[in-house]
Amino acid sequence: MSEIRIAENAGFCFGVERAVREVYSLCEENGSTTICTLGSLIHNPTITSDLSQKGVRTVSEGDIDRLFEEATDERPVRIVIRAHGVQKEIYEKLERYSGEKSCFGYTDCTCPYVKKIHDIVKTNALPGTYLLVFGDPDHPEVKGIVSFAGGEYRVIRSENELDFKEIAQKNVVLVSQTTQNLTDWKKSQKIIEKYCTNRLIFDTICSVTGKRQNETEALAKQVDLMIVIGGRNSSNTNKLYSVSKKVNDNTFLIENASELPLERVRGAGIIGISAGASTPGWIIQEVKNTMSELNEKVAAEVTQDSVERNDEGTFAEMLENSLKTLNTGDIVKGTVLSVNDNEIQVDLGAKFTGIIPYSEVSEDTSVKLSDLFKIGDEVEAMVVHVSDVDGVASLSKKRVDAISSWQSILDARENDTVLEGKIVDVVKGGLLILINGQKIFIPASQSGLPKDAQLSELKGTTQKVKIIDINEQRRRAVASIRVVKREERKAKEAEIWASLEKGKKFEGKVKSMTSYGVFVDLGGVDGMVHSSELSWTHIKHPSEVVSVGDTISVYVKDFDPEKKRISLGYKTEENDPWNKFTAENSVGDTVEVKIVSMMPFGAFAEILPGVDGLIHISQIANRKITKPADVLELGQVVKVKITDIDNENRKVSLSIRALLSDEEPAEAPAEEKTEEAPAEKKTEE
Repeated sequence: MSEIRIAENAGFCFGVERAVREVYSLCEENGSTTICTLGSLIHNPTITSDLSQKGVRTVSEGDIDRLFEEATDERPVRIVIRAHGVQKEIYEKLERYSGEKSCFGYTDCTCPYVKKIHDIVKTNALPGTYLLVFGDPDHPEVKGIVSFAGGEYRVIRSENELDFKEIAQKNVVLVSQTTQNLTDWKKSQKIIEKYCTNRLIFDTICSVTGKRQNETEALAKQVDLMIVIGGRNSSNTNKLYSVSKKVNDNTFLIENASELPLERVRGAGIIGISAGASTPGWIIQEVKNTMSELNEKVAAEVTQDSVERNDEGTFAEMLENSLKTLNTGDIVKGTVLSVNDNEIQVDLGAKFTGIIPYSEVSEDTSVKLSDLFKIGDEVEAMVVHVSDVDGVASLSKKRVDAISSWQSILDARENDTVLEGKIVDVVKGGLLILINGQKIFIPASQSGLPKDAQLSELKGTTQKVKIIDINEQRRRAVASIRVVKREERKAKEAEIWASLEKGKKFEGKVKSMTSYGVFVDLGGVDGMVHSSELSWTHIKHPSEVVSVGDTISVYVKDFDPEKKRISLGYKTEENDPWNKFTAENSVGDTVEVKIVSMMPFGAFAEILPGVDGLIHISQIANRKITKPADVLELGQVVKVKITDIDNENRKVSLSIRALLSDEEPAEAPAEEKTEEAPAEKKTEE
């Protein structure tokens, strides 16, 4: 009996499987819509033919304008960008057209690994740089990549096409087509590193592509005959064939089981199978089954030993199970037989082997299936495709999860339950939130944001919502953040009013401002701080002290539950400037003050903000003056002595003259003598 070994990473890659699944979903959900793929969606004639029968059209980029004109509300058009991606101007055109007509739209199935290269080129291949792309210049993926270059670029198939003198003087940015030969890519990297000092090299060959090539080469060395399955026009399949052929001349490239070289297979001892990224698991299984059936020693019979080990009832159950059929839409349970990076094989206890592709388990490219499932685990999935010929059933775990999660959405609506999810996208008219695997629409009016706010502020955040509308027939739900916030605010408001008491302190946010005060959000209830309560000094407007959005400490002065009014205080003993003044100053101290106003009887001076003192006219100079302005000016800074502090009335007496007397004790008598001299003289006369 021939031994058949299958490469672990053979078959569908994540990007291709994602695109195929998306198109099949579009076929199911959009009965009247014309679905068109830009180029052949997948290099697999079997799937391409099946999609064609479902009405999917293959068009070129030159058809976009015509399709846009033809699109109507009765016959909408949806363009699908395949995993290879397209050129920059095509992305821009589709985005522009979809905004102009609601009946024209597009679905971007560009592989995430290809998108990553686009981002690298946009960021690094700027004017003045030289982009080198290792790949096929005629391949659509490469055409898309170079369209994002801001400077010069060149596409090379191998290191032999490099012009060493040219690249030595350039600021080189090197990337690769995702499906290129890993060995040749490494050679090109080394040459670039040797000859070019100014270079940026990015490893952009898809990790699965690299693994698949390495596994194919290793497997080809171990087997007598190697089968590579995939479309003949598939770049990555041809790379696998080339890798295998170099180490095993007995390598054959086929597209499906009907092309197997039967005579060569019959005589082979060990046969290896690898498959390109466009090859679904059921075709691989079909090829394997066909080769197994060629061997005369493979027989579907129960031996005498097995009969002896099983009683009549068990044998009857086995026979019944072997005859079981599966139908699309059935929910089945099975045991995991094997797990690799691309898919899970499941024993369904029937004549079918179940295959769950990566994309039908998770859309998260960072998750490894081997971390989620182990051989022997039980898994529940839905049947999405059955092939009676090869005994393979394509399964979806996500669809079973979706049924369960949809029920949780229905229950939440019925029970008015709050759900929590992550905002994953901003779409026309609102947001999409992901809850238990279900994408639910949130209208912009229900986002909880002000009208002029950007919805993108919420993308990536976790939000609480309530389901406010459901269309069970279309399995669509509408959610609201606003409803939850309103209910939370009401609950908080009731809690605050229940616990409110005079003197209670709050940390609040300044919500709005008027000429007479500010309104502060206490976390569900608003209170007002009058302007007179904002500062110990006179202010013309509250903006001199606080701004909208500030978080301030306030306390309850008074409240009226019936009128729903709360009066708040902001001034406290701790920030009272009089307390600071008395703590730092005493009678007899000398301080610097600023003249702030003048009256006939004296001048007022600011000792510190919020505390003024009076310099009586008799204390301004050591001589008689008519008015304070004879000696002082507004804004002038002078030194004074504190002569009295009246704590009860918060008054301070100051003196300039006292300092003059202290500093010039001998001058006063002389001055008095000078003033009296004329009088004495006059008397004598």
